[in-house]
Amino acid sequence: MKIPRAIQNVIESFEKLPGIGPKSAQRLTFYLLHVPQAELDRFAKALENLRKDTVLCSICFTVGDLDPCSICSDKQRDQTFICVVEQPLDVMALEKSGKFNGVYHVLHGKIDPLNNIGPDEIYIKQLVNRVQNGNVSEVVISTNPTMEGEATAMYIAKQLKISIDKKSDLFMKDLIISRIGRGLPTGADIEYADEITLQRAMDGRSKY
Repeated sequence: MKIPRAIQNVIESFEKLPGIGPKSAQRLTFYLLHVPQAELDRFAKALENLRKDTVLCSICFTVGDLDPCSICSDKQRDQTFICVVEQPLDVMALEKSGKFNGVYHVLHGKIDPLNNIGPDEIYIKQLVNRVQNGNVSEVVISTNPTMEGEATAMYIAKQLKISIDKKSDLFMKDLIISRIGRGLPTGADIEYADEITLQRAMDGRSKY
């Protein structure tokens, strides 16, 4: 039996999403085939507006409705304490823990030579500039505890230390560079961690 082109197009689109294999793509497509047209229209409209109605914060580079984002513009947050994460989903996970009251810096990836992702492909340079130009007391590097995440953390720490050595600013000389604590098991992603684990990880951060 030949699959209609309209159905095949949707299946192929789903297959391009991370974690979706051919079988899952087929199940999702045939599920949508039985959804009322009005619901399908709302779904299509939501996808259409996904990029149009969101912006990258020009300060921390998370995804939000406004620029700057609600966290960066919140005067109750400790603007001198920056938590560096790989993805916007990590910000959401850490916010649920309720333990962190500083601000964030989202890298949008990690250094991964096997996939041709170097330091210039993610927002590391912007982090260093942000630290150099602002009164930052601590940077806690909260990349995921994977080989790539650890390599990214070490690179960031090295770049920050180089920038500290070049600056004569006494405030920056006192900058603390720390790593998120080991409440997270090696190989785990922050976005999938529970709130208690994230609280322990933030409490157990260590200096570089």
